[in-house]
Amino acid sequence: MADPALALRDRLVAEGAALLYVVAIAVTAHTSGWHYLMFPALAALSADVLTRPWGRWASQPGRLIVTPTLGAGVGTLVTRRIPYGVAGVLLVVALCLLLLAVLRSNIAPAIAAGLLPFALGIKSWLFPLSIMVGLVALALVLLPWQRRYRRTYPATSREAAGDIDDVLEARPTGNSWVLPFFLFLTVMASAATASGLRLILFPPLVVIAYEMFAHPASCPWARKPVALPLACFLTATTGWVAVSIFGSGGIAAGCSMAVGIVVLRLVQLHMPPALAVGLLPLVITSPTIEYPVSVTIGTVALTLAFLLYRRWVIGTGRAGRERLTNMRSA
Repeated sequence: MADPALALRDRLVAEGAALLYVVAIAVTAHTSGWHYLMFPALAALSADVLTRPWGRWASQPGRLIVTPTLGAGVGTLVTRRIPYGVAGVLLVVALCLLLLAVLRSNIAPAIAAGLLPFALGIKSWLFPLSIMVGLVALALVLLPWQRRYRRTYPATSREAAGDIDDVLEARPTGNSWVLPFFLFLTVMASAATASGLRLILFPPLVVIAYEMFAHPASCPWARKPVALPLACFLTATTGWVAVSIFGSGGIAAGCSMAVGIVVLRLVQLHMPPALAVGLLPLVITSPTIEYPVSVTIGTVALTLAFLLYRRWVIGTGRAGRERLTNMRSA
């Protein structure tokens, strides 16, 4: 198969376009007072679909708009009716997974769209509407970029289905991951509720956990257990510092997004939800150092849980390798 990756120049252009898109959204949200426009997962979605215009997320622009919007609606509805707690977290995530199944969608950031209002106590119906507006704008940027990609890389535009990142962004093929995934959520939601640190289970973490547990055989950062906590700690800290210095406007969004892109390059991982981690302080009221601390706790817990999952559930040795091979081939 031909290499579907963008040439360096085109990749830099795509990353620059994603950066400008996020800054434009942040400036609009800040100057207009329409703060719900600044949906952190827009960073993850824009970076992925523009740097991988052949990818699974980019290939379904309709679902790219509809799935997170409906996920946000689900989260807002639950927030209006149920106080924060373990049962509410599990309900929101379960409903968002059901939404993905019904729509036959693999836009996993819809889970973050559902959990964000619940974590932050957002009860306004302007939240899902704002997400829809931001995603429509992203689709309007994506479509001409895809046409340019197909003209520039005609030999690879239809040959990228085996991309490891596409495997991670595919819908799960089995259900053995469901119990350990929800067990992890239950433990983390219990810790968040008991400690008062709700962002121990910050919304992008649930998306990352979903992709890891649902695709354990192909998770690219499983062999780099330090990469996930390190990347998220750096992006979270950058976002907190940027907001503390510049406020929740375009400068802070640009700094957070740019550093996030550089961090993911340094750790050599394609992990779009980590970019959303850096933008989350823009929608938190008066974020403190508690935020990067909570992110670190959550990501370390996820890394340990996932390694135990692979070791004890999937298995080690020859039998484990055979299971992994069968899961990859599936």
